[in-house]
Amino acid sequence: MCGIGGELRLDDSEPDLALMGRMLQRLARRGPDHEGVWADGPLLFGHRRLSVIDLSDRSNQPMVDSDLGLALVFNGAIYNYRELRRELQTKGYRFFSEGDTEVILKSYAEWGERCVEHLIGMFAFAIWDIRKRGLFLARDRLGIKPLYYSQSQRAFRFASNTQALLEAADVDTAIDPVALHHQLTLHAVIPAPRTILQGIRKLAPATTLAIDANGTQHSRIYWRLQATRPTEARTEAEWIDAIHAALRLAVRRRLDIADVPVGVLLSGGLDSSLLVALLAETGVRDLLTFSVGFEDQPEEKGSEFEYSDQVVARYQTQHHKYLIPNDQVLDRLPEAITCMAEPMVGQDAVAFFLLSERVSKAVKVVQSGQGADEVFGGYFWYPRMAAETGSDLERFQRHYFDRDHPEWLATVAPVHHGPDHTAQLIAERLAAGGAEEYIDKVLRLDVTTLIVDDPVKRVDNMTMAWGLEARVPFLDHELVELAMQLPPNLKIGGGGKNVLKKIARGLLPDAVIDRPKGYFPVPALKFVRGRFLDFMRDIVNSRACRERGLWQRPYLDGLLAEPEAHMTRLLGSKLWHAALLELWLQINVDSAHRTGTA
Repeated sequence: MCGIGGELRLDDSEPDLALMGRMLQRLARRGPDHEGVWADGPLLFGHRRLSVIDLSDRSNQPMVDSDLGLALVFNGAIYNYRELRRELQTKGYRFFSEGDTEVILKSYAEWGERCVEHLIGMFAFAIWDIRKRGLFLARDRLGIKPLYYSQSQRAFRFASNTQALLEAADVDTAIDPVALHHQLTLHAVIPAPRTILQGIRKLAPATTLAIDANGTQHSRIYWRLQATRPTEARTEAEWIDAIHAALRLAVRRRLDIADVPVGVLLSGGLDSSLLVALLAETGVRDLLTFSVGFEDQPEEKGSEFEYSDQVVARYQTQHHKYLIPNDQVLDRLPEAITCMAEPMVGQDAVAFFLLSERVSKAVKVVQSGQGADEVFGGYFWYPRMAAETGSDLERFQRHYFDRDHPEWLATVAPVHHGPDHTAQLIAERLAAGGAEEYIDKVLRLDVTTLIVDDPVKRVDNMTMAWGLEARVPFLDHELVELAMQLPPNLKIGGGGKNVLKKIARGLLPDAVIDRPKGYFPVPALKFVRGRFLDFMRDIVNSRACRERGLWQRPYLDGLLAEPEAHMTRLLGSKLWHAALLELWLQINVDSAHRTGTA
């Protein structure tokens, strides 16, 4: 796990070493253990390392193989690297390190751009071909690791976050109106390649991008998820056994491939509790677990300790429990926002940020339950969508969109108005082939698009802000491929995550399995009042907000007058959504202008 950056000059000038130094400062939190740079003509690589696999200097990056004429910067973890290493050794490749980084280099030498099809794991990497003078970038199938880029006629740059790219002076920081529509309609999900800023884009999941010395680009999608039943029917018992076995393999992969201890972020929900049980099934003892809670509000509890404590008691884990007061949540919000590559409205972003700060003092790697709800149909809106009538889009947007298009037009200034971009995008993705029933279409959309830029990105950004690597077994691509074949009843039946509940029965306390679906609770960001209301009022009434001219003032005034009366369909605060976006722009974009770097 690391932070990567690079610059490829397209104007016959030399890369900017000072700029790379500033970019690496913006990536330093992702990789506290080592910093490295490497240059070759028009190409400059930079890397910040978090040492997890092969802790020796031999796995420092940028990694250069002079015999092969290749250089690499890599962020992520390849869980099948030992098997690939053995295969490549039989083909005559010799290795000088013991980690997964060098395996990617040799895989590229052997299979070229199709190397990604051999990798099991989470990854974002860039390879420079010294002889052919070409740059190759790749991102994992489910977008677990981020990869942003900016380009002009003079240079192509990439990095693990937008803050590093904003260190350059030539990035267009104007608001992208299409992305703005997605931001305020899909609760801050802006699908690749767009970001909220016109001048910064991101590589889509399961995609590679090749760039030659002239700047000519070629992209390729190397994996597409199918959501159809298999040709041979399976009984319910056979499905349960198959998913159980795939889950055990997924958690074991993410435990074995590390030269440091691995813990579990234990929320008290079914997903993370099941990870603990599965690890125990594979023989793990003295497992490190970590939970966080916040102050209650009258409407909602701020912790799930009553459930996580039961799991800890059953499996006798080495447990760490943290209770964080609301004033600390508010005081630390700006710092958390500096670590968001894009504006994120999920209430649990700051929760993960504050939890990760504490967890990183004990371990470098954790397993986390993200993805289970999307892969196995755990959210309350799935059965509601399935029961709806109308077009695929209508069934979806009635239960998911934060605001319909007329409200969006009343939300932002007319200069940003346009067609209903989000409805167009969702309709297209729901209509794509390879999905059998309506709920198959929805879950595939969630897994391949929505989850990437909501919980998955949030967990990556907030854990890596403290040099903590989060591994997500429920997004093992082989497990996901299998789960997408499941009959819908084994997903959304039984109140959601039906197959996981059947697997968990007997492994976990019934109270954990049968409890109502919970969410990582930060009630103060949902029920906005007191100091939190004052904080958000100051943001949207600030001079910077007024001069930006992004919002229609009557809309903001209405939110401020009755903040708790304006909630999204997914129970998020619309005032928080507006305040977060504005504050992210002030902290990450406006500040770059003030320092003269962008």
